[in-house]
Amino acid sequence: MPSKATKSAQDWDMTFATNHLGAFELTEMLASHLPDGANVVFIASAIEDPERKPAKLMGMRGGRFISVEASARGEWKEGGSKIAGTDAYATSKQCILASTMAFARENTRLHFNAVEPGITRGTSLGGESANAIVRFIFGQIMAVIPPFSTYSSTPAKSAKVITKVLINQSGKTGIYFDEKGQPMLGSALSQDPKFQDLVVAETRAFLSKINA
Repeated sequence: MPSKATKSAQDWDMTFATNHLGAFELTEMLASHLPDGANVVFIASAIEDPERKPAKLMGMRGGRFISVEASARGEWKEGGSKIAGTDAYATSKQCILASTMAFARENTRLHFNAVEPGITRGTSLGGESANAIVRFIFGQIMAVIPPFSTYSSTPAKSAKVITKVLINQSGKTGIYFDEKGQPMLGSALSQDPKFQDLVVAETRAFLSKINA
């Protein structure tokens, strides 16, 4: 979630390319090579939900999806957050979450799930390009002050949750897990099968033009 928009070598918005397009394309390429029953886990973010309480308190506005092509260009629906980089990040995470659910319905041979790692302190969110105040808020304040502390985690805790989902043998698929490993719901939009299918169809069409 950089504070300034950057472009990939393909001239795509770097946040959207990294969080959605890259993960989507890699999964599409590997899926047929994975054994039956294999688990695929995507890292989502509750920031995609415009109704998520801590996100709203921070002034975030959730995913701002127009289309996959618009997102690749770094264009977001009007009325977004004033926090730099948030609209790109939230939209990219909304798209990969929607794709997770579509994959789960589409490919019953594999198990597709997503994990919201929580407000994970100690990760230097945004890297060197992020505003120091934003890093401090995410890394320290939000980890201890309610209601933010409810969603607090650490890299070690998040890794345990993600690993548990990844090696689970129960056959669960199409589940969105929170930072404690419990099922949760994404935004109303990300739960909509029509939106899920739209994101997958548009992403495939977009990537096919690039790979042609």
